[in-house]
Amino acid sequence: MKWLEIIKLRSAGKDSGLLEELLLSIDKLGQSGLMEMKTYHHAALGTDLSVHLHWESGRPEKNGSTLGLRLAQSLKEFGLIDHSTWIEEKR
Repeated sequence: MKWLEIIKLRSAGKDSGLLEELLLSIDKLGQSGLMEMKTYHHAALGTDLSVHLHWESGRPEKNGSTLGLRLAQSLKEFGLIDHSTWIEEKR
């Protein structure tokens, strides 16, 4: 099953160098079922960030993966976090 984890950060711009370093170190962790990790910056608000974790596994983690939960917890020091899990629709 394919599913997506989205972690959105609404930041006040606190130490973006440290934030980039954190994201680079997380990306290097080998996680079973993690197919891809992408980061996006908001088009109008340069300090807002969205991290998308693309997974393929037997069943999705409804509250988020261990990696996603750890990442969301780590990003809290930079601002407000919204963490959600989405299941791919079959058509």
